[in-house]
Amino acid sequence: MIKIQDLHKKYGAKEVLKGINLTLQKGKIYGIVGENGAGKTTLFRCIAGLEKHQGSIKSDFMPLKNHLGFFPTNPYFFPKITGHEYLQLLCNARNIKVKDLDSKNIFDLPLQQYAITYSTGMKKKLALTALLLQHNDYFILDEPFNGVDIQSNIIITEIIQQLKTLNKIVLISSHIFSTLKTTCDEIHLLQNGLFTKSVQQADFEKLEREMIDVTIGNSIAQLELR
Repeated sequence: MIKIQDLHKKYGAKEVLKGINLTLQKGKIYGIVGENGAGKTTLFRCIAGLEKHQGSIKSDFMPLKNHLGFFPTNPYFFPKITGHEYLQLLCNARNIKVKDLDSKNIFDLPLQQYAITYSTGMKKKLALTALLLQHNDYFILDEPFNGVDIQSNIIITEIIQQLKTLNKIVLISSHIFSTLKTTCDEIHLLQNGLFTKSVQQADFEKLEREMIDVTIGNSIAQLELR
């Protein structure tokens, strides 16, 4: 379990998170949706221990960051590290011994090339593979589907479902609502630094419709398309 209580985060005078409360249970997949700037990435970075904050974040395994796989929107790679070396580095960080890393290359990546030469999608697949090899208990996936080909998205969706069966906690953000509908047990709407709505699977369609109505409004009609 991960329990977040009264989480606040400020950058100078600007308060980005204004009192987040959320409990995450094992064996469940949670989606976070919201407009750009709503605070999704900041929330993830706080949970991952990358940002100082007010409030508490507790988990069954402490320190939480030693049991958490954080997948950022744009993974960082050292300039002179190959894909193979990157996988080995992240395994070493968790004292995980893998006899044959090449056999774990499910996305068929060119592991002998420098990771910085990879496309955006390839970088994301390399970063995800490394996190999976660490055998983490918790996963935060910030926009895992963006910039990745359709076939790989199918694989990633199946991986997320496998993590659920392994009793992991998975927290996902995505601007592609359909990917959350097919993977999540709950979806939480983050607006202006607060959760304003939390829905179960039965109400996913209703939430999507509400978000479309709020986002689009009459803006398209104003174009007077012909």
